[in-house]
Amino acid sequence: MATVKLSAAEGSIDIPVQGMSCASCVGRVEKAIRSVEGVTAANVNLATERAHVSFAPAEANAVAVAEAIRAAGYEPADSTVELKVAGMTCASCVSRVEKALRRAPGVLDASVNLATERATVRYLGGPEAVERLIGAVESTGYEAEAIRPDHDHSSREQVARDAEIGNLRRALLMAAILTLPVFVIEMGSHFIPAVHDWVIGTLGHRNSWYLQFALTTLVLFGPGLRFFRKGIPALLRRSPDMNSLVVLGTSAAYAYSVVATFLPGLLPAGLDNVYYEAAAVIVTLILLGRYLEAKAKGRTSEAIKRLMGLQAKTARVMRDGEALEVPLDQVLAGDIVQVRPGERIPVDGEVVEGSSFVDESMITGEPVPVQKAEGAEVVGGTINKTGSFTFRATRIGANTVLAQIIRMVEQAQGSKLPIQALVDRVTAWFVPAVMAAALATFLVWLVLGPDPALTFALVNAVAVLIIACPCAMGLATPTSIMVGTGRAAELGVLFRQGEALQSLKETGIVALDKTGTLTQGRPELTDFMTAPGFSEAEALRLIASVESRSEHPIAQAIAAAAGRRGFPLPAAEGFEAVPGFGVSALVEGRKVDVGADRFMTTLGLDVSTFGDAAARLGQEGKSPLYAAIDGRLAAVIAVADPIKASTPEAIAALHALGLKVAMITGDNRRTAEAIARQIGIDQVAAEVLPDGKVEAVKRLREAHGRIAFVGDGINDAPALAEADIGIAIGTGTDIAIESADVVLMSGDVRGVVNAIALSKATIRNIRQNLFWAFAYNVLLIPVAAGVLYPVDGTLLSPVVAAGAMALSSVFVLGNALRLRRFKAPVPSGQVTASTATQAIEGAA
Repeated sequence: MATVKLSAAEGSIDIPVQGMSCASCVGRVEKAIRSVEGVTAANVNLATERAHVSFAPAEANAVAVAEAIRAAGYEPADSTVELKVAGMTCASCVSRVEKALRRAPGVLDASVNLATERATVRYLGGPEAVERLIGAVESTGYEAEAIRPDHDHSSREQVARDAEIGNLRRALLMAAILTLPVFVIEMGSHFIPAVHDWVIGTLGHRNSWYLQFALTTLVLFGPGLRFFRKGIPALLRRSPDMNSLVVLGTSAAYAYSVVATFLPGLLPAGLDNVYYEAAAVIVTLILLGRYLEAKAKGRTSEAIKRLMGLQAKTARVMRDGEALEVPLDQVLAGDIVQVRPGERIPVDGEVVEGSSFVDESMITGEPVPVQKAEGAEVVGGTINKTGSFTFRATRIGANTVLAQIIRMVEQAQGSKLPIQALVDRVTAWFVPAVMAAALATFLVWLVLGPDPALTFALVNAVAVLIIACPCAMGLATPTSIMVGTGRAAELGVLFRQGEALQSLKETGIVALDKTGTLTQGRPELTDFMTAPGFSEAEALRLIASVESRSEHPIAQAIAAAAGRRGFPLPAAEGFEAVPGFGVSALVEGRKVDVGADRFMTTLGLDVSTFGDAAARLGQEGKSPLYAAIDGRLAAVIAVADPIKASTPEAIAALHALGLKVAMITGDNRRTAEAIARQIGIDQVAAEVLPDGKVEAVKRLREAHGRIAFVGDGINDAPALAEADIGIAIGTGTDIAIESADVVLMSGDVRGVVNAIALSKATIRNIRQNLFWAFAYNVLLIPVAAGVLYPVDGTLLSPVVAAGAMALSSVFVLGNALRLRRFKAPVPSGQVTASTATQAIEGAA
């Protein structure tokens, strides 16, 4: 028995579950898993066919979870990996390694061979589990590495999905070939006199029934056997699913026809009719629906597949002075890797030699290649364009930016939104309710229906069983989440929590931190005006020379501005700083003083010459500084944290979405309100200390409802956690990113607009899907039961019911796939490899 001791940090695993076909399947699997001791939560996603299982930080039984899934009638897909274990010398070593592996989360079985120095481990979970297994071995003092690592896990899942589609295609083709003669013989005989005459004259009435029996039997117990294998055990467990409805419907039509064919005396006179074509066509149409559904479900994860396709397969690594082509999984941190023109960079690293231009559009979305030279960061999956270079691998395997993006997107895609709760409540009783409705339909038609009452009762009951489709209900939410979060990743928006998709849509106000979010986050020289008789270049050169001796951010901004203009900065002598006033020094024998207006007053200088300029700067929220050269007032200077060029457009776009926008800042109120007027902010919370941002968020929530807070600094982390939705700027700190629900890979606030717009589009798409799924059943089940028959004689054939059922799932999937064409309301802004790396590392 695999008993798993888990810490709070590692108390969850993802289990692929095979055999689910509808929302009721999801409910049964979740219920089965939650019944296992130690399980705290189970979230099953029909679209991804995965169960996310969380355990209490105590002991949990992986085997019990697998057995519970099997007991519910489904198959947990486990994986096997072989590890090379070094350092074992005896049987006690083997025992220790085996025990360590069996204690690892999700391990079903582990076997260690001393002679081969290999461990074979069977486990539940995804690719990340291999790293845990290696860690478990290393915790016992031995070394381990994966012989056949699980980096191709998603590829194997794709291979399995392709195999499933191929199997369904073959089954559908066989069913169609066998069903066509049955349909032509039976329906043609009813509606086309020539066909009727040919059947009677060639085959004979009774022989045509025998032929239909043979062909339908092949359909039901050939391609259709999959429904019986799943549906009958579910019935025996008293937990019927969609397969059970198909089995009951087709079996009823088939059994009645068999009795009419071989034992007609058991039926009342005139009721020896056959419905082979209904049973055969139902199976064929449902197979068609399953085939189309499988193909569509594969397309919902195309964003993940495209990301997976960006990974290189091999790397050219320097080993013992020789460049060797090795598989990607054999690259180690610290390896020196060579990259030639046109090649894909295999892993993340830092350039140590050479230079080139690299296409980073897969991370940044920017089509212009970025120059890379010694010391620059490179990201695995990006494409080298022109030159050659070597780099030191810093992140490999699951730690690369690309791998972490994929993992975050997969986690978000597996989330269950609050809106899904309604679906779960309905599907819990849906299939039993449909069976009850079918039974009631049969009895009502048998008692009150016209002659032949038994025939009417059977046909309408079968139609009710077949028309009901919980598949569409189960797919409505997860498919939209998969496509929506995948499209978001392509736009540089990473949803760390899938629930944020729904919460963002309901946001009433967006609050933004100022420094680093709305602004560049670093002071820059914004204004420099000289008095008559002074050259701007000469004055700036002298002033910057003095300020270069100071460590104050404002002084550094002035020095940096001079440096950008190419001015040489001569040495400043006799540097003196007067706290609260300014600085003084001699530059090339000239006395230079820089400081506030009060400093100029102490020097006996009148700053009123710059009165108009100072007033304007004050209205813009800037505090002017003054400079004197050789005792004469020379210049007025303003240094400020400039607003990002994209900020005004982002604020306008948020207003266009009907949202209020607030700014929370520690700046003085005059400066904050000046900036707010400049960019169109609705509300300002100024002079807020770091611990006061939480209170500001609470006040804004009380006034405007659900709030999203956008920030990037360490002091923003509490507010990000307090807000209903925390959105971290990717250029910010790891602490801020870890506290957020959504991460913008760029430092561009326009990403907030795109995230909210995509949230609205996704939730709208989900509601469309749910409306279709529920409306379909609400409207068509009564029609199938025959409620319109007394009005205008309308009855719904089981064949038509099967076609409509298949169409409903395909419609829902097709509607979800429309999200792939979502267009961002505003450009997503520029992302650099370094900011993307920072964003991902913090979020992972």
